[in-house]
Amino acid sequence: MPAVIRRWPRWLYSAALYLLSPLLWRRVWREHALTNLRRERLGLLPRPPAGVPRLWLHCASVGEVQAARPLIEALLAAYPRHHLVVTTMTATGAERVHALIASRRRAGQAERLQHGFVPLDFPGAARRFVARLSPALAIFFETELWPNLLAACRRRGVPTAVVNGRLSPRAYRGYRRVRPLMAAALGQLDWLAAKSRGDAERFRALGMPVTRIDVVGSLKYDLTPDPATSEASKRLCTRLGSRPVWVAGSTHPGEDQLLLEAHARLRQHYADALLILVPRHPQRFAAVAELVRERGMTLARRSLEEWPDQRTAVYLGDTMGELLVLYGAADLAFVGGSLVAVGGHNLLEPAAMGVPVLTGPELANFADIAETLRQGGALVEVADSAALADTLVTLFLDEAERHRLAEAGLAVVAANRGALARTLAGLQRLLPGE
Repeated sequence: MPAVIRRWPRWLYSAALYLLSPLLWRRVWREHALTNLRRERLGLLPRPPAGVPRLWLHCASVGEVQAARPLIEALLAAYPRHHLVVTTMTATGAERVHALIASRRRAGQAERLQHGFVPLDFPGAARRFVARLSPALAIFFETELWPNLLAACRRRGVPTAVVNGRLSPRAYRGYRRVRPLMAAALGQLDWLAAKSRGDAERFRALGMPVTRIDVVGSLKYDLTPDPATSEASKRLCTRLGSRPVWVAGSTHPGEDQLLLEAHARLRQHYADALLILVPRHPQRFAAVAELVRERGMTLARRSLEEWPDQRTAVYLGDTMGELLVLYGAADLAFVGGSLVAVGGHNLLEPAAMGVPVLTGPELANFADIAETLRQGGALVEVADSAALADTLVTLFLDEAERHRLAEAGLAVVAANRGALARTLAGLQRLLPGE
């Protein structure tokens, strides 16, 4: 096929981006971090030091950064001569990367990990970014497919890979509407590490060459809580005492109300029950706090260092980067985005902390992981708020079942580890001589 015909979908895509640029820049203006200049969105990142080889890993937001943490640590260990630049689209993702940098700084290892904002996918910005960074390898996490960035990498001879490749049926239906563009973008990739056979088949149907796809499993199973996180959970659990405690993590608008309704019903049976409520997005913290007060529930906010006493009904987890700590301090964990049409969030985080996992019915984003937990007897599914309340009451009455669910979750996580090693082996093939 002539090159000009292959390129026309990307030309139309770029023209659409230019037309939408005022809206895109408005979003960029909101997604700002004090640690980074907004001009990075145009590919004008600070010039890295000369003579230092670099790897580039792009993660969309905080959830992807958290899921990619084992890969980040493994890349830094496997390539000791390289610096690793992790880019994000969102400010919350930036905060999570800077938290990782801070933890490495305390260990005297921060200098090889940096953060930058990914540029908007304008052709010029993409070319400037890749030229300035000049990475030895570009790695995109999950479904981050940016046609102009991929084309810029190909033009400069930078090998590219998608790791933990995920494409839900819903996302596939959307991408199928622009299949020529996606086929052209996927054709630029050197390797795609899919997390399941279903994901691999959907990528193939969009145009990814089958010879460049491997099914390696989900990197989320390779999450191993570090000792500091486990110790922080134990301390929090001790301070909360013997009262019934459950956590609802990564919640969304419309879902918080349903969870508070379930909690109110639970407190009819356990008057001292405590809900640790953790909204997905920090811009919603204040609104959720007000929602709790409107329902007449006593509230303590973690960000204000308020401590929940025996009368406190809700402890608001309105801090960043502490979800694992909060999961680990609870008796039961509900994973949000599943009582509303979001598609769910990472079910393996509470499972890895040894906490029973509860979820609503909306699981499109994690269908394969949900099925694995289901088969392992490690997932409790509820249809709505009323069913959640009934299930909470039942499980708080049955300590043996809570213990069984916790052990089953840990067993599922342990049995499915290994994607990290397979991913590193695939990336090694793209860096000859390393």
